[in-house]
This record gives sequence, C-alpha cells and structure tokens, in this order.
Amino acid sequence: MMSIHRRCTGAILLAAALAAVPLFAQHIPANPETYHGIDPRNIDKTVSPGTDFYRFADGGWLAANPVPAEYSRWGSFNELIEKNMRDLHSILDAAAAPGGTKTANVQKIGDFYASAMDSEAAEREGVSPLADEFSRIAAITSVSGLPAEVAHHHVTLANSLFGFYVNQDPKNSTQEIAQVRQGGLGLPDRDYYTKDDDHSREIRAQYLAHIRKLLELAGGDAAAAAANAKTVMEIETRLARASMTRVEQRDPNATYHRMTLGELSDLAPGFGWKAYFAAIGKPSPGPINVEQPAFFKEVSAMMNDVTLADWKTYLRWHVVNAAAPWLSSAFVAESFHFNGEVMTGAKQIQPRWKRALEATDRNMGDALGMQYVKRFFPPSAKARAMEMVENLRAAFKERLKTREWMGDDTKSKALDKLSAFRVKIGYPEKWRDYSSLTIDRGPFIANLMRASEFEFKRHLDKIGQPVDRTEWGMTPPTVNAYYNPQLNEIVFPAGILQPPFFDPEADDAVNYGGMGAVIGHEMTHGFDDEGNKFDSDGNLKDWWTPVDRNAFDARAHRLEQQYSDCVVIDTIHENGKLTLGENIADLGGLTIAFAALKKSEAGKPAVAPIDGFTPEQRFFLAWAQIWRANYRDQELRRRVILDPHAISALRVNCPLSDMPEFQHAFGLKEGDAMVRPESLRANIW
Repeated sequence: MMSIHRRCTGAILLAAALAAVPLFAQHIPANPETYHGIDPRNIDKTVSPGTDFYRFADGGWLAANPVPAEYSRWGSFNELIEKNMRDLHSILDAAAAPGGTKTANVQKIGDFYASAMDSEAAEREGVSPLADEFSRIAAITSVSGLPAEVAHHHVTLANSLFGFYVNQDPKNSTQEIAQVRQGGLGLPDRDYYTKDDDHSREIRAQYLAHIRKLLELAGGDAAAAAANAKTVMEIETRLARASMTRVEQRDPNATYHRMTLGELSDLAPGFGWKAYFAAIGKPSPGPINVEQPAFFKEVSAMMNDVTLADWKTYLRWHVVNAAAPWLSSAFVAESFHFNGEVMTGAKQIQPRWKRALEATDRNMGDALGMQYVKRFFPPSAKARAMEMVENLRAAFKERLKTREWMGDDTKSKALDKLSAFRVKIGYPEKWRDYSSLTIDRGPFIANLMRASEFEFKRHLDKIGQPVDRTEWGMTPPTVNAYYNPQLNEIVFPAGILQPPFFDPEADDAVNYGGMGAVIGHEMTHGFDDEGNKFDSDGNLKDWWTPVDRNAFDARAHRLEQQYSDCVVIDTIHENGKLTLGENIADLGGLTIAFAALKKSEAGKPAVAPIDGFTPEQRFFLAWAQIWRANYRDQELRRRVILDPHAISALRVNCPLSDMPEFQHAFGLKEGDAMVRPESLRANIW
C-alpha cells in the first residue's frame, strides 16, 4: 500500500535503502495497557481537526518520537518494520547457528546472513574481494571491449552505464521481452547533476569528495583519486543530461520503443550491442524495449568521445561504489557518510545485523519469507484480508457506475478492468527455487555476486517464455503493497497485514480506515493517470473516449495543483506532477474504503463512539495514524526530488480536505482550513 513496486502508497520496503528503525526510539506508552485501533494519547487536542487534522490526529505521537540517530524518517511504517525485523532476526540467528537439521534453503539463508555478519573477515580482506574485478577492467584493450565488461557488471554487481531488465512487453502483456533504460549514475537522480541551486551544488561537491575518498581507499594515491573523481563526475553528468526526468517517465507511452537488435544497433552504433547481449548470455534477445532512445544515442556518442582510460576509471568507480557497504570499516564508514549523513541526514549507521538482514531479504526473499509466514502469518489474517478486498471491490464497482463524468463505453471497460483484478495476499502460491544458487561462508561480496547472477539469469530465462502470473514483486515480510498494471493485480504481503494497518481486535472503522484504504489505494492505481493507460489484460492501450479522457485530466489537474501549492520545506513545494498517481490513489482509496465501511454497517445496530469518537471519525483517525512520521530536513529535500509519494502531512490533510464525508464526520464548515472550496475539489473516483 505504501511506497510501492510499480506504484503504491508510500511506505518503506523492508529491503529498501531507506532502512528500518531502531528499538530505542520506539514510542513507549505511558502505561502498559494496549490499544487496539486508535491510541488516544497520540492525539493532540490543542489542535482543531478543522485546522490541521494531521496534527490533531498525530501531534502527541510526533512530539514523543523524534527521528532516531540511525534514520532519516521515523513513522508507523518504521515501527512495524522494526517489529518484523525482530521476527526475522530470530529466524536468521537460528538458521546461522551451527548444528541442527536444516532444509537446504534454511542453510543457505543462514550461510548468507553469517557471511554478511562476518565483519572480522571483511576487515582482514579489505578491498581484496574486488581484485578480480579490477583485473578485468585493467585488461580491456579497446573501447570495443567495454560492452562485455558492462554486461559483466549488470550480471554480477554494478549498474554501470545503463539498466537492463526483463519484463512484459507493455503492449503485449503475454510476452516477456528485454528492456534497456537510462542509468549509470552514482547520485539518485539526474536532477542532482542538472539543477543549479545551492543545495544541488553542495551535494555535487560532497559527491565529488566521496568518489575521491573511496577511490583512494581502493588503492589510488590522493592526486590520482582527485583527478579520477572529476572524470567520473564528467561522465555521469553527461549521462544525466541525456536522461528523462522522473515526471517525463511517468507516461508509459513515452518509455515504449520496441526495436530489434539491429534497430538498436542502428540507433546507437557506437556501443557494441551484439557483444553486450552475447556477454549476458542472450545473443539473440528478440524484441527489445528501448525506454529512452535519446539517452542511448548519447551513450553511443560517448563511446567515441570518452577515452578508454576514462571509461576504465568510471567502471572501477561503480564496482567500488556497489561493494563499499560490505568491505572493510573504512569503506563502510565513507559509504554511510555520503549516502546516509549527507543525502538523508541520518546520524548513525544501522547495526550490522539489520543491514545483513535486509541484504538477505533482498537477495533470498522467498527462502526467508517462507520461514516468516510459517511462524508469523496465520491463515485467518489472509482470509480476513481477502474478505476486505472483495468488500472494497464491490464498493468501487458501485461508485464506478455513478461517475457522471464518464460515458457508458468507458465506464463499461472500467468495470471490466476492476472485475479482472487479480488479488495476491500474504505470500506466493509457489516459492522460488534456489537450488542452483551457491552460497558459502566466504567473502560476502562473492555471495552477493552469485546471488545477483542467479537473479539475472532467472530473469533472462523468461525471454520467450509464458508470463508467470504467480510471481511476486515483493517479499512476504515487506511492509508495503503494490498494483502492477501489466498483470492488473493488487498485492498485499504478509508484512503489512498487522497493526496499525490491520488489527483483528480493532473495530471495523479502524480497519477500513487503515487496511481498507490501503486496498482501495491499490485498486485506484489501476485507474490513476498512469494505470488507466493499461487495459484489463495489462496492455498499454487507450480504452478511453477522448471526451472521458479530457474529463479525467481536468479533475486530475485540480489534484496536481492542490499538492503543488503545498510547501514541504523552506520555499520548496511538493511536486504535484511527480506525485499525481499516488495522490489520486490516496483520494480514491479513502473514498472507496469509506463507502465500503458504510455498506458494511447497513442493517446493523449503530456502533457507539469509542473514546469519544464515532465510527466515521475513527475511520479518518485510522488513516492519519498510519501516516504519522517525523523527517529530517535532508530527507524532505531528497523526497521532493525522488519520491512519487507526497510527505505524510499532505497524504493526510490534502485528500481529507477534498472529502465531504470528512467534513460531515467532524462537523466542519465552509471556510475551515480542512475544507477545500467545492469548486477546487478533485472529485475523481
């Protein structure tokens, strides 16, 4: 539900670099009683719900929970991730312990985790685990040898020069094809290289120092490392300037250019595409989707303009950068200094067990997830979640029928798409086979490279094969959810089906305002400004009439403007264009979930208020409580550039201010800050 796969609500993935959360900063109640649903101590009644509902609902929690040293953001997602990490920690400690009878998968996750935890070995080995990689780069004798080395990086460790992956053909969802996309940057986005504001210039200066430091640690003298850092920056800046913006990439039609290998070679003749595909193990890849043709034209030109020596420097840097978090302590410290302290504001690196756990989840997620669901995910949770999904689907169906701005033809196709949604809950129907993956307790970098090669080959083998519609894009312990437009599916891992999102002992209003709104959010993604470009079979195909498309766009534009008007920090505004899809999903998910709650209450006795709040009020409080979060300033700045989700306060206040249901629940009146003028409201789904 929250920060999701292709698109989702705004959470943090367990495996993501945004990290988990420390126990010491967890909110400790004033007394030991446990609340199911809304904890009234989190509410700040000095703030009016009509003035700032986010502060009203979460102000008590926000004041008691400053961001801990390890993190750049601390919120309800982090609290649940921390709980899941404790559960996973117990699994991995047992798997890594000597002795006992273990399955092959348990032995492998235990060995992988133990290898990652062996800091003493990492200290002894220093940069030596990369010796073979450095030798490979040094042995390149001409620019024509670069494609094979780039291919080796893609298979094993680093995302140098561009990205390669295998996925469904956007316009033929039954076919898996090769796809190439812009990439090759060390900073998170092109904007860090192209913007000329003070903050961007400072980040670039810090990044240059970071490159220099790591290259020096890897064996270069100070002067050479400084010169090489400038070379890397020049190459990456040129790649960045040729890259599409994140907003431009939100249009799936703009990133679809199906070509043959010959056509790609004609488009970018300077790069040896045949050598590249031969080196990855697919000399005849079939059709290829080239997401950004202009980017690859620039790559082609750079093959002629950049010297071989400079390319070697660039490749060496990307190997060091990818491996640094798992080398000796000097590398780890420098990697955290830049990627943590500078970029996000985090003050302290996570303990090694958390980093090792995340790496295990990221690389052997099904093997770890199988053990997780056996111990921590009861069948009753899956059944209850499925029941809620179908209730939400029924409510959405009723609302679709009443959308007066949609014509009958478009409405009929929308209903067909909703009916065709595939639902995945908890964990996969079939688990991934890791039998061909070799894991030992030697250098962790070697395990990482073998795991990367295993996963790369697994994807490569999909080309030309039927689409596996049972595959998941998240691991079972992940605190998140997603909608995949090409499979037309909504997916809810076991990790998120817990409080505060879903609590079997809480009242219906809380569960519909939490997990129900999450489910509605993912459903709405099928009809946001990106998802609605895919049909019920997952094909990129326009099924809208021009009149209905224009009507949708006009409503979506209101929402875009609403968020763009909001300041995130200092004078920096939210990017309403980048966050539009998630904002549509938040508003739609809340609206649908509220309708489902009211539908579930029909014919039943009225529910009495709890802690002074009616069911309707508790529904909206539940939505607010799942978004409670404190941020560091650096993290806010980073998210405005990178995150397709709005910050927490806006995810609460903006959609609620558009909803008359919220206005009525709290007795608000026109003119209140939390009541958006009716003429400006974005009434879409």
